[in-house]
Amino acid sequence: MKNIIIYFITGGLFTTLIVILEQSGFRLLSGLMALIPVFTLVSYIFIGSSEGGAAVSQHAWFVLWGTIVSWIPYMIVVAYLSPKIGPIKAIISGLAIFFIFALIFILIVNRYNLFK
Repeated sequence: MKNIIIYFITGGLFTTLIVILEQSGFRLLSGLMALIPVFTLVSYIFIGSSEGGAAVSQHAWFVLWGTIVSWIPYMIVVAYLSPKIGPIKAIISGLAIFFIFALIFILIVNRYNLFK
């Protein structure tokens, strides 16, 4: 349980720092921080320390391909729809696309036992 609390606090600190930098007018720094794969960075450190390098490698391949399949369509939808329907509706639409593509990806990965 102690580890879960540490994981939660670590991820939250990175997210909070990004928002504080943006609100303080440091857009370049907040943008740079937002580009850093914070959640994978933090989780890979903890996965590596508990499961080893092979587990991190397999997870990294899974995330890489999952990102291509689901993140790119999500970003395209948000970028295209934001000026047309507003950011909130565009983000919701993008998330719907993200989850559809991510679910399809996970089903294929599980069906063919990929990344294990």
